[in-house]
Amino acid sequence: MQQKNKSDHHMEDDKAKSNNDDGDHGDEQQQQPPLMALNHVSRVCKNVEESIDFYTKVLGFVEIERPPAFDFDGAWLFNYGVGVHLVQSKDHEKLPQPHNLDPMDNHISFQCEDMNAIERKLKELNIKCKKRTVEDDKNGSVIDQLFFNDPDGFMIEICNCENLKLVPAGSLGKIMLPLDRHNPPIQVQPNNNDDHIHN
Repeated sequence: MQQKNKSDHHMEDDKAKSNNDDGDHGDEQQQQPPLMALNHVSRVCKNVEESIDFYTKVLGFVEIERPPAFDFDGAWLFNYGVGVHLVQSKDHEKLPQPHNLDPMDNHISFQCEDMNAIERKLKELNIKCKKRTVEDDKNGSVIDQLFFNDPDGFMIEICNCENLKLVPAGSLGKIMLPLDRHNPPIQVQPNNNDDHIHN
């Protein structure tokens, strides 16, 4: 029989601890999906060029090259670590109808560091928006929100929600913040073909 020395026992103990890690915690880690960050939001639109104009001029997205394998009309935009993929609609009747801005309805939200600048920009561009302020009495935080529609009636929110501390409310898993690795490789300077660049 081969005898194990003390260091062998310590190694086995360490392995057992890392596998179990206080009982059920190991099971929680196995259930955690290997996700890193939001990649993109897809939007079906009546007119791709009009939507490109909106997302680049109003929200500061940059049009990027789209893989030629896609055999349908559309465009890819990227900035702030997230993409917006536009797809040309084949049936306009399926698109949402413009309606009153309701913060309780579906929307995508972008974090903003200067709410006043965004509000001025929306006014300059004559984009109707709804402003709301939410106060968290428990933590003394104040959140400002601006809601408006893109050209196809999809609602967008601009907020300073970073003012509110995120506190887990008893769900399984743990909050993971994305690292730089979730960003795709980026060519900062545009290539010589300026046809797809919109200022």
